[in-house]
Amino acid sequence: MRLVGKVALVTGATAGIGEAIARLFAAEGAAVLITGRRKALLEEVASSIERAGGRALAVAGTVTDEAHVRSAVDQCVRRFGTLTTLVNNAAIGAFGRVLHEIDDATWHEVLDVNLTGVFRMTRASIPAMLRAGGGSIINISSVGGLVGFSGSGAYGTSKGGLEIFTRCVAMDYAKEGIRCNSVCPGLIETPMASSLLDNPEMRAQALSAYPISRVGTPEEVAKLVLYLASDDATWVTGSSFTIDGGLTAH
Repeated sequence: MRLVGKVALVTGATAGIGEAIARLFAAEGAAVLITGRRKALLEEVASSIERAGGRALAVAGTVTDEAHVRSAVDQCVRRFGTLTTLVNNAAIGAFGRVLHEIDDATWHEVLDVNLTGVFRMTRASIPAMLRAGGGSIINISSVGGLVGFSGSGAYGTSKGGLEIFTRCVAMDYAKEGIRCNSVCPGLIETPMASSLLDNPEMRAQALSAYPISRVGTPEEVAKLVLYLASDDATWVTGSSFTIDGGLTAH
């Protein structure tokens, strides 16, 4: 197992990519604290991990709430003794409107969750990682933060900001043994993408841009995140890793 002795905090872990990461981390030996807004679903994920022999704690809340963020980190350290790994996965989408159709409320909400929420959780986690002698931060970004897509101005901006945030954190803490990298998925079979994927015509049109002409799975993304969290990646920091079926290769 590749994460024995690690303690991870995974945000947005009620479903999709976050859930897959939490389950894989636990299976690889890590203790995991999972957060998310839907308490019942979050607790079921944690219970399922524990029934499988893993260690998990569910702490419901949102990354837009500073009190929740600090409480989650504190509870992680109290329960498991340390914090060595942070996966910033919580995010929301706002798709289908070109820029002049986006209102202020939508713009602020997307940035508050997708970018400022990552800042809050990272800021709260770093002191515990410093006490632990190092750690790994993995930010779940998007190909939408690397290239432009019509109708995703707020979302793409939040993920583009997350890319430079990742590099700045990597520079700030490299000498303290804290690594920070981002993972940029393409179209993944998740609840966030369901409105597109459930429409056969829209699904076919989207997949026509992918050389590997299928949708990715949360489990495939989780395997890349596992590498970045493990000691196999101790010389990797400040980098972005696309996992997109070849979308950005052309």
